[in-house]
Amino acid sequence: MMNKTLAIILAGGTGESLSPLTDERTKAAIPFGGKYRIIDFPLSNCLHSGLRRVLVLTQYKSHSLQKHLRDAWSIYNPELGEYITAVPPQMRTGAGWYSGTADAIYQNLYLLERNPAEYVIVLPGDNIYRMDYAALLQQHITNNADVTIACTAPSAMNSSNYFVVDADDKQRVSNFSQKVADDPDNNSLASLGIYVFSKELLIEMLSQDHAQPQSSHGLAADVFPQLVKSHRVYAYGFEGSQGRVSQDGYWRNIDNLDDFYSANMDLLKSSPSIDLYQSDWPIRSHQPQFPPARTVPGVLGNEGIAINSIISAGTVIAGGSVQNSILFSNVHIGDEAVVEDSILFDGVRIGDGAHVRNCIIDKDNLIPAGSRIGFDAKMDKQRFKISSEGIIAIGKSSLSAAGGA
Repeated sequence: MMNKTLAIILAGGTGESLSPLTDERTKAAIPFGGKYRIIDFPLSNCLHSGLRRVLVLTQYKSHSLQKHLRDAWSIYNPELGEYITAVPPQMRTGAGWYSGTADAIYQNLYLLERNPAEYVIVLPGDNIYRMDYAALLQQHITNNADVTIACTAPSAMNSSNYFVVDADDKQRVSNFSQKVADDPDNNSLASLGIYVFSKELLIEMLSQDHAQPQSSHGLAADVFPQLVKSHRVYAYGFEGSQGRVSQDGYWRNIDNLDDFYSANMDLLKSSPSIDLYQSDWPIRSHQPQFPPARTVPGVLGNEGIAINSIISAGTVIAGGSVQNSILFSNVHIGDEAVVEDSILFDGVRIGDGAHVRNCIIDKDNLIPAGSRIGFDAKMDKQRFKISSEGIIAIGKSSLSAAGGA
């Protein structure tokens, strides 16, 4: 079954609302949870589900993503027909870049036509969740479906921006439409943007959509509203015990800085909604060769301490304190420095006596000694981006560009 399936991951999104984290990388390549990239979640799902043929459609500032795919995911055997392949826009159908999710796949139609797969599973590359795609595919086959849409309850969504799915008691879909903010959810479901197609139908529908000049060329916006009227489309419930992994219903759209911050902070709860320590479904990523993390006394004799935090390899807390925070690899916390409620990417240096809170600090930034960030909103706003919930995002080179902290 799985050897007859091709996975396509849509990973070209710009993620403008996640700036400055996306100023130099695509949304799917944003670091997450102390050691991962966002795309590691759908790729790990593919790995554990038995999917061995994966195309990752890239576009916006894709170097970081492609480097990560090379370093972390060169694990399949091409001699056995296995691969994870990054596919940038080929411009085979015109001079433009991908103009929508349907167009992104249509521009690579030749890859579908030459592929021996019978089924295609289309996945977003920028969400945090676990799912056994084998169970999804099995239901698709059992129902003799043309298309299957993975869905969840609207209450499980952390965003009001989604597509509504109406289905009967046998999960046959009768309506697919954009969520209207003021409409009650009633008994509708929320689409997760995960779809299984028969390959020939997908090729047919993409070709029809491409021929429509008024279309925005999105699978959800343009293809599905008409598809449910003419074909056998079914909903698949994300929650429950289907498949080999405990599907606890955790799903996070990473639409903006607050979503990103909240999803990371979820990992610090005493019983996190998504358990990174789940041994039967580990999340794979690149493992940089750093020494173990450690805490050491500072020059002034202060003990380095970490409370309720994730501390990654290579990190040294030298007389400072870290509380309720996530530190990626090779971070250094100086003497008497304090880090609270923050996310520090690889290579960040917090100078002696500096105090930062409610921050997301991108790679390799140096916070000068004695700095205070997160205490004066007016001053912080002059130098950094602040989210609607007050989270301060410091991009690469932001401090030097702003004349220090």
